[in-house]
Amino acid sequence: MSYLTLKDINKIYPNGYHAVHNFNLEIDKGEFIVFVGPSGCGKSTTLRMIAGLEDISDGEFLINGVRANEMGPREREIAMVFQSYALYPQMTVFDNIAFGLTLQGVDEDVIEQKVKKTAAILGLTDYLDRLPRALSGGQRQRVAIGRAIIRKVGVFLMDEPLSNLDAKQRVTMRSEIAQIHHETGATTIYVTHDQTEAMTLADRIVVMKDGYVQQVGTPYELYYKPVNVFVAGFIGEPPMNFIRGTVKGGKILFGNNALDITKKLGDKAKKYEGKEIVFGFRPEHIELGEVKDAYLVKAEVELTEMLGDNTNIYITAGEDKAILKVDPHDTPEVDTAITFSIPVKEVYLFDGETEMVIE
Repeated sequence: MSYLTLKDINKIYPNGYHAVHNFNLEIDKGEFIVFVGPSGCGKSTTLRMIAGLEDISDGEFLINGVRANEMGPREREIAMVFQSYALYPQMTVFDNIAFGLTLQGVDEDVIEQKVKKTAAILGLTDYLDRLPRALSGGQRQRVAIGRAIIRKVGVFLMDEPLSNLDAKQRVTMRSEIAQIHHETGATTIYVTHDQTEAMTLADRIVVMKDGYVQQVGTPYELYYKPVNVFVAGFIGEPPMNFIRGTVKGGKILFGNNALDITKKLGDKAKKYEGKEIVFGFRPEHIELGEVKDAYLVKAEVELTEMLGDNTNIYITAGEDKAILKVDPHDTPEVDTAITFSIPVKEVYLFDGETEMVIE
């Protein structure tokens, strides 16, 4: 039996706005699940329904097989970490971390022991006597996490906890959150709009758009086996390149290049004659020059971005544009013509009408 079960969960507000549609998910004990998607896709609303902070309009939420729809937040044994830290400014780090246990009337000696143990896990031992205003953003977030994990609840919910941090702090805190999860073994549901956070932290990712679940899978599955154009374009940096075109004679045009989809689909290509399809390939799945079993493309270099370990090349082919990721030692000059190859096995084809992947 799954630890958490969401069955056909819907959220409809009094004004009629349907924020979450038929959300289904089973979560095992100890899993790290990430909800990801653009702003307004319903991920935070779903998290708040799990926490008991939002009513479930329709559907059923189970904890260990027990219906939890009507349970209050405290009954659900869930701890939540917010984007805003939500620390008490007049309290020391020690008192902020201990706050939940103090409310429960836990013995002071037990509280001190647990706070020190939690602070050691989070690297906060030397800051226990400080007020939040004397801490960096990353340290404040660790205090907020400490206040959650000290309670030893069954589920941790994190709603965009790193969005207020700078880029360097986010990288550091990502690794710290992963380490905390490894040490506590707690079931964690994490919300973010940042696909890098999702890919690096999650056991499984739930990709959402407009209140609907688009795909659930491991980071590997979402990257290499996207089910539709949205998931393929959302996961990956830079995102997947897409060329839209109508199939004529088994081919679509990419600038002056005719891409033969029969290489990928065989006889199934006939089904798409006269229809629009989407030809997709990831920026890193190309090779400069000509290789076997590949689509050969000629294009012009419009711009290059040297990023250290790789270079992004922005190309144009007629009215079509794409981004290529290459070795910095092989960077071509701007305004020059290049030829590159896309291995057939690295190509994704999507139905132009449904935007679903063509198997």
